[in-house]
Amino acid sequence: MRNISFQLTVAQFKKQTKHVTRRRGWWDLEPEDELMGVEKSQGLKKGERVVKLGLILIVDVRTEPLSRIEREPEYGRQEMIREGFPGLPPAEFVYSFCLSHKCKPWDDVNRIEYSYVGQTA
Repeated sequence: MRNISFQLTVAQFKKQTKHVTRRRGWWDLEPEDELMGVEKSQGLKKGERVVKLGLILIVDVRTEPLSRIEREPEYGRQEMIREGFPGLPPAEFVYSFCLSHKCKPWDDVNRIEYSYVGQTA
């Protein structure tokens, strides 16, 4: 089973308030795929181990410009809730995403919607 990191949103994952994630990869995902959510999967220091958060089931996958959540205000507001950041302005999310992922707002991202399977850590 493949691991998918939630390093920047561990709290939201554990509370199960996050149901969508955006990635600059994972282009081969399909609905019904299962993944193990983990705290961190790359850049582990010697002696560190992968910390499992819980199993997720992919519900929907689609490619869209990151900027869509800014251009469409109601969509952006709903997506911030699904991303686990209710009340966060979409422009702030886009800015932070671009900084951490070294991309531009108009770049395509992979929008991944998922559900939780069983209990999380």
